Amino acid sequence: MLDRLLYLVYTKIKIKNNSYFKGGDLLKRSRQREAILTFLKGRTDHPTADVIYQHLKEEIPGLSPGTVYRNLALLSATGEISRLSVGDTAEHYDGNPSPHYHFFCNHCGALEDIPMPVLTDLTTLAGQFFPGHIEGHSVYFHGTCQHCKEVTENNLQKVQISS
Repeated sequence: MLDRLLYLVYTKIKIKNNSYFKGGDLLKRSRQREAILTFLKGRTDHPTADVIYQHLKEEIPGLSPGTVYRNLALLSATGEISRLSVGDTAEHYDGNPSPHYHFFCNHCGALEDIPMPVLTDLTTLAGQFFPGHIEGHSVYFHGTCQHCKEVTENNLQKVQISS
């Protein structure tokens, strides 16, 4: 709801040559928004707004955290990116808005894509047990990422060797 409200506020702009249409609404092009979108499209680790700001502030002088947050809200509201909440208190952003699955590491907090086919039958199956209309689903897998698993295994080997 908040995303849609922000979207409506930020799209009340004058028509200019540097504007474009997205979803039937007019959006003014901005260098900051394009840089954020490009940054996100090239990643699969789903950074937070702070990580995005830290990476882009040298490339874009005068960039503020507020500008990053406002543009992320707008890009999320227009469906160009996805906002992910996995329970680690930070919002993460995904440059790939198409349906796909994610893995959250319970140890280091990494959030990564899982390159597997989306199970559309799952939505259909859930619809058989729910009286309303289900439009889609989100699945987050939780566990230990490869890096944390390797660190844990190496630490165990060191303990076993020293025993």
